[in-house]
Amino acid sequence: MDWCHYRFRSLWALPAPPAAVYTALEQAEDYPRWWPQVREVSRIDERTGTIRIRSLLPYDMVFTAREVRRDPAAGILEIAMSGDIEGWARWTLTADGPGTRARYDQEVEVRKPLLRRLAVPGRPVFRANHALMMRAGQRGLRAYLEAV
Repeated sequence: MDWCHYRFRSLWALPAPPAAVYTALEQAEDYPRWWPQVREVSRIDERTGTIRIRSLLPYDMVFTAREVRRDPAAGILEIAMSGDIEGWARWTLTADGPGTRARYDQEVEVRKPLLRRLAVPGRPVFRANHALMMRAGQRGLRAYLEAV
């Protein structure tokens, strides 16, 4: 088992139609407005940006995100990531009554040296840290969608 390799899946029920959710999610530079753990997003060009995240644990993760797929008709947004984490992440949106079911899939390898050294003993804590970040993101996006 590669202790530095992670797969995550989160399912969010959101109170807005898929088109509205898609519009919010494709504006990555606005994530810090509604997702507390996304500390900074700096656009490099139309398809690439640098993102700095920090959840409960006292370390930042910085990576470059490059758009791989943007398909509003299919409700899919996908990025490739490189830096402290390397891999990909994808949002898949589907209608769920008057709202949206958002599925977030991520597969990454941790590259940050400290986290690699702590890979075995820290794994459960790192997974819990990610879960807290995702839960806060869902709450933030729900509130953001209700406000706009």
